[in-house]
Amino acid sequence: MTAERRLICAIYTRKSTEEGLEQNFNSLDAQRDACENFIASQKSEGWMMARERYDDGGFSGGNMQRPGLQKLLDDVRNGMVDIIVVYKIDRLSRSLADFAKLVELFDEHKVTFVSVTQAFNTTTSMGRLTLNILLSFAQFERELAGERVRDKIAASRQRGIWMGGMPPLGYDVAERKLIPNPAEAQIVQEMFRRFAVTPSMATLVRDLRARGVTSKSWTTSKGIERSGKLITKGYVYKVFKNTVYIGMAAYKGKQFPGEHEPIIEQELWDTVQENLKAGDKHVKGGSESRDTKAPTLLRGLLFSPEGRAFTPGWTSKGPKRYLYYINTDAIKLGKDACEVCRVPAGEIEGVVVQQIRGALRSPEILSQAVHEVSIARPDISETDAIKHLQSIDQVWDHLFPAEQVRIAHALIERITVRKDGISITWKTKGMPKFLRDSIMQQPCKEAA
Repeated sequence: MTAERRLICAIYTRKSTEEGLEQNFNSLDAQRDACENFIASQKSEGWMMARERYDDGGFSGGNMQRPGLQKLLDDVRNGMVDIIVVYKIDRLSRSLADFAKLVELFDEHKVTFVSVTQAFNTTTSMGRLTLNILLSFAQFERELAGERVRDKIAASRQRGIWMGGMPPLGYDVAERKLIPNPAEAQIVQEMFRRFAVTPSMATLVRDLRARGVTSKSWTTSKGIERSGKLITKGYVYKVFKNTVYIGMAAYKGKQFPGEHEPIIEQELWDTVQENLKAGDKHVKGGSESRDTKAPTLLRGLLFSPEGRAFTPGWTSKGPKRYLYYINTDAIKLGKDACEVCRVPAGEIEGVVVQQIRGALRSPEILSQAVHEVSIARPDISETDAIKHLQSIDQVWDHLFPAEQVRIAHALIERITVRKDGISITWKTKGMPKFLRDSIMQQPCKEAA
């Protein structure tokens, strides 16, 4: 007589919010009780409850990033579970796509899924149909709830209500309302007043940083402390564009009267906006120059001794445009933040190109490259190889800009810019590899 097979049943419970979980008997306990009773009723079928608990309190069913669920899935893969028991199917997942993946995993490991309040068996076609219908409604309910939340946020913003998140510099949050922070509000007002009189972002930022002024420091609702960082140009620009300071609440590009108190007068706000517009008209380089399709020879290769990158930029005088590379610290913090703020593109590119062409003439480099080529392409003579390699130097000025960029990046690791000049770090195997690859592109000679 064969022994009756025992089926190990794992109970999974979930609650979307943490509300009430501190109670002695909470929602997770209620779900587990119902599942335990169901398993007990199937004792004659060999059902036995697993010792492990798989609980997720305060986790959404919209995704599978839940510790209890992941632990359960690991045990399924390890063959430690035969049946998964839940109170309702939406406890396991509210996403139809995620649930399809779960069912596929259960089938692979011959695990049955059972809902206490929605009796069905996933091993039958009718059970699968029922499951998909129920899941469709569960996903619909989740999406509908999301729409309600979004509609509530939109309606609240239209009424000027603060909807959470990090408060702006100058305000604190009390009872879900923005309340002016006197010390921070004074700093924000100073920013606006100084820029209205002297619209120099670099001067303002340099002074604020020297005084140790930082961005907003605050503590989240979960008690996590977020420390502020020293002011930058980008941060000050965002402050100047934030309409919360004139008592407005923004939502999806629209402005609504806020229920909080403004800390900047409209006239001062308008003056600052005009100064910002005037400054934007004179700003060349930055995003406009970086978005150009024309390749820049040393983009991504130039760095300061501290490791700050230089980015391409340009300025114009009349119809003529002048190209340069600018230190990113100079863009963010002002000219006093770096030893070398900008270098003319023509001058530094000329020096680097001279170094590259000198390396291409180096007898040591030619000898090493010819040796590697002779191994890979014995059909190419040493004389032909040397002529080909030397020709790169001779035709450099006639190469397309993109090809010049490719060569520079193939040979150079980085270029450090100092007041007294530059230093080039070559790629260890860059030169031989580039020269070998270059000559390898030649067609093989046909055998006689």
